[in-house]
Amino acid sequence: MNSLPVSIAPNEAEVAGLSAADRAVLRDAVFKLEHTSFALRLSQALGRQIDRLGKLVPAEVGGVIDHAADAAIKAALRAALRTLGPRSAGERRLLHKAVATLSGAVGGAFGVASLPVELPFSTVVMLRAIAAIAQAEGEDLAAPETAFACLQVFALGTGRQDEQFLEGGYFAVRSILAKSVSEAARFVVERGLAEESAPVIVRLVSQIATRFGVVVSQKIAAQAVPLIGAAGGGGVNYAFIDHFQTIAQGHFAVRRLERLYGADLVRAEYDRLLSEGLER
Repeated sequence: MNSLPVSIAPNEAEVAGLSAADRAVLRDAVFKLEHTSFALRLSQALGRQIDRLGKLVPAEVGGVIDHAADAAIKAALRAALRTLGPRSAGERRLLHKAVATLSGAVGGAFGVASLPVELPFSTVVMLRAIAAIAQAEGEDLAAPETAFACLQVFALGTGRQDEQFLEGGYFAVRSILAKSVSEAARFVVERGLAEESAPVIVRLVSQIATRFGVVVSQKIAAQAVPLIGAAGGGGVNYAFIDHFQTIAQGHFAVRRLERLYGADLVRAEYDRLLSEGLER
């Protein structure tokens, strides 16, 4: 008996492979998430290597940075879960960047001592810019899962060049955080954020703050470079904000494609594009 030709429904044809346009979007996301880092961005802007300076800050300064990074992520978490909503983001990325850059510049004028106050404020402003990007990529800002996806951006910003300090790679970091994110989101849905000291919340904040602190250390080290000047200091703060917006663009582009094509197909294509880039 002759077999009948099998027809593929349009939606099945779409998931058989990424369209050319979406493959280009994914390639751009791979570059943003894997081939750029804050250290590299600073090195290009300042004309000198920055990547190792963040690991050489004095122990007492490192303690201040760790505390400030932890406080900043806690503040961002509160903002993400209590103030984000369908109307809270909008297309105000330049305004967010300007406010955060200004706050960073003011804080930079007073040195590390101002970090515990300045960093939480600028991080919350950055979070709102990240939320605007998430919303533009079709995310529901009212969903706790989206709030945690926004918060994840601060852990994704170290880049592969920091692998000697932390395990790098976009999907590696997402995998490390996956269980904590899932448990924290479920906890918030069931009980809200009233219990910020709950182990599931504390663990997630600590994981994100540890990675965020690496980038903050590089920022502090760059600002301490002699003769950098006021213009250079402003450039460091601008690069700090722009870096996390770039990471957010890649992150939420990947998440949009996962919703469209499925996580497995997107991951396979991502790995192929990453391999091609590393070979080059």
